[in-house]
Amino acid sequence: MGRPASNGVSGFSAEREGWSRRRAVKALSAITGAAGLLRLGIKPTFAEPPPETTRIRLVKSSLCQAPAYVAEDLLRSEGFSDVQYLDDDPHEIGTSKLVATGAADLNMSFGLTTLVRVDAGEPVVLLAGVHTGCYELFASERVHSIREIRGRKVAIPGLGSSHHTFLSVIASYVGVDPRREISWVTLTREDAMRQLAQGKVDAYLGFPPDPQELRAKRVGHVVLNSSTDQPWAQYFCCMVVGNRAFVRRNPVATRRALRALLKATDLCATQPARYAQFLVDKGYVQNREFALQTLTDVPYRKWRDYNPEDSVRFFGLRLREVGMVKSTPQRLLEQGTNWQFLNDLKKELKV
Repeated sequence: MGRPASNGVSGFSAEREGWSRRRAVKALSAITGAAGLLRLGIKPTFAEPPPETTRIRLVKSSLCQAPAYVAEDLLRSEGFSDVQYLDDDPHEIGTSKLVATGAADLNMSFGLTTLVRVDAGEPVVLLAGVHTGCYELFASERVHSIREIRGRKVAIPGLGSSHHTFLSVIASYVGVDPRREISWVTLTREDAMRQLAQGKVDAYLGFPPDPQELRAKRVGHVVLNSSTDQPWAQYFCCMVVGNRAFVRRNPVATRRALRALLKATDLCATQPARYAQFLVDKGYVQNREFALQTLTDVPYRKWRDYNPEDSVRFFGLRLREVGMVKSTPQRLLEQGTNWQFLNDLKKELKV
């Protein structure tokens, strides 16, 4: 039997050549994609398993939690082809419920109100600290210290809001009983700032962009800045929180997502002007100057320096003192934290 014409290439060789060409095309595509990410300052990740899911859902949030938005391309480089930012309930005054309900997978969230959810038995788990503060207490001329809010009218979005929770803890720390010695006035953020300017309320604790707007309008004066004033500047304000079931089912995805969020946090710290413009271009904020002030002032690099367990112990104790949680700090740590991903990433990133 004669041999079939092969033009000098066997069937196996031809198949292997085709396979090699396909591999070459894929490799070239991967290199081209990696080069694009490197131009953005993003190092692609290759040498670990892919995420168990290619969808990641986060929650649209405040300006100080900008790293969650900046992380979008980083999340895609980690293998998440479907990155979603969900609208929160506009009537929600505390920490978003979306992670607790499973509608969202991860989020950057205010640590204190997240601990209240942990105490209530909700399925959320703290994974890392992000920054140590963005809240500023603005007051009228009638208030020049935290102790002087005793008996005064203080504007908040509502009882149980992050504003109410944090200022209750701050007041209690200096001997003011927030349950009996402060007159809480429920107002929208816009009305709170307006009534502070009019002298109808005595103080308002705000987070970005409210402090930036109040400064621009020369309303009131700053009594406390949680990013610089002790002891608050030593403990995490914003933390990464995950849905417990998502974290348990998707450990690789959780690690990859957390890495993206922490790298994005570093980008906000090292390139504030670039990412302030990014936030405006993407439509997340309108005022570039307010965004730049926030990214410049918020201590985003603190995730590298501080132990989030210390923050849970400190704030857990403070929350218990004002009756907002029943659990001990140790119980909150056991029930609502998982630092293993953070510890592994700190070794990998040489933190």
